[in-house]
Amino acid sequence: RFRFFHVEPLEGFKAGALNFALQQTDPRAQVIGVVDADYVVTPDWLGALVPHFKDTQVAVVQAPQAHREWESNFFRRMCNWEFEGFFRIGMHHRHERNALIQHGTMTLVRRQSLDEVGGWSEWCICEDTELGLRLLEDGYELRYIDETFGRGLTPTNFKALKSQRFRWAFGAMQILKHHLPKLLGKSTLTFGQRYHFLTGWFGWLGDALQLIFTMGSIGWTLAMLAFPKSFSLPVSIMLTPIICFLIIKAALGPVLYRKTMHCGWKDIFGASLASLGLSHAIARGVMQGIVQKHGVFKPTVKGKGANAGLKQLLEPVREEFLLLLGLITCSLAMLVSRGLNNIDAQLWVAMLSLQSLPYFSAVACQLIAQMPDRTPASKAAPIIPA
Repeated sequence: RFRFFHVEPLEGFKAGALNFALQQTDPRAQVIGVVDADYVVTPDWLGALVPHFKDTQVAVVQAPQAHREWESNFFRRMCNWEFEGFFRIGMHHRHERNALIQHGTMTLVRRQSLDEVGGWSEWCICEDTELGLRLLEDGYELRYIDETFGRGLTPTNFKALKSQRFRWAFGAMQILKHHLPKLLGKSTLTFGQRYHFLTGWFGWLGDALQLIFTMGSIGWTLAMLAFPKSFSLPVSIMLTPIICFLIIKAALGPVLYRKTMHCGWKDIFGASLASLGLSHAIARGVMQGIVQKHGVFKPTVKGKGANAGLKQLLEPVREEFLLLLGLITCSLAMLVSRGLNNIDAQLWVAMLSLQSLPYFSAVACQLIAQMPDRTPASKAAPIIPA
């Protein structure tokens, strides 16, 4: 009852594979389910969720992504709880306004609706979210059932986690550019749907602005050191957006987690650290997604991989490490040149220290990802690209 296909070459990334599989699917199938290769699904998934399609307006019934085999490793705990925040908080807000982000696993799609909108878009590396938005634009309803029916594996290491988040950010910008006329102009989308799809990615755009401000701060510091009479300290102008970004990214998250999630402060800290550590990868994804038309779909390696050697230890966070080193060097140079008692220099160094938090978090995540697993190696799960 299972068929496996190997098609080479196959264009269109995951969307191309899904469209090919759809052609091989029995035409009598009225509901199409998509499950990532690493997921273990409960027997009642279809029985519990397919009845929602009795409502002819329902095009998608989405169950949350969830994870397994993360309890024995702190990095995988961080990944698990960082993911959980969106599914336990963000998706609830979106569901109230029929503005769901459709995900590529544990999702059920009405075959007729899928055919009507032309299947999955092969130009987009986030084909699942793009499909969901097209269905909303056609007036369909997307339902979210916050009950776990399947669990997959977390990314193998921080490099895999970064790669996955970069892909999501790049794909989000592809979707935003392609659908902006309907999000802002004439369409059947409601105000709530427009609001969530436009503002939902504001946090990621903030990550891109944070990177721009960081580069600007380093450049301005060098200019002040080289030409002290021509360049002054624009502390108030630079400090305000940095503080706002960090309050939203680092402060509100733990508050919401404590209020809505069933996890302790240790896991809240881990999720916050992972979220901050992903800022640079998201910023690069946003920037490249804005200026580039086509992306590359890189599967996320999942499972339990071997620890990196000393030479490869900082390779996944090379850019973050260099930015962190640059901010530290600028801070020390400012204090030496302006004096330890100079108030303006102290404020500037404080701002540079705040800007360094995402890059410090990335390095910390990479080091934590190398911590040994408490599970014996013989029980380790295989590495699965998904």
